Amino acid sequence: MHQLNLFHLSITLLKHELSVNMTCEGCSSAVSRVLNKLEGVEFDIDLPNKKVCINSEHSVDLLLETLGKTGKAVSYLGSK
Repeated sequence: MHQLNLFHLSITLLKHELSVNMTCEGCSSAVSRVLNKLEGVEFDIDLPNKKVCINSEHSVDLLLETLGKTGKAVSYLGSK
C-alpha cells in the first residue's frame, strides 16, 4: 500500500503602502489597470491621500516597477 502525503503551500501576502502622485480619477484608473495585470495582488487606492495599499506576494521592486508604468512618481512608504 502506498501512502500519499499532500502538502499545503500557503502564500503569505504582505501589505505594502506606496505613495503614487495621483491627481485625478484617470490617475487612479491607470494604477488599477497596471495592478490588475499582476496575479496575486489585492489593493486599495486612496486618491485624496495619494496612497496605494497593496497585499501581494510580489517584491517591492516589482510593485514599484509596475506602478512606474503609469508615468506617475512612486515611492515606497513601508509595510503594514
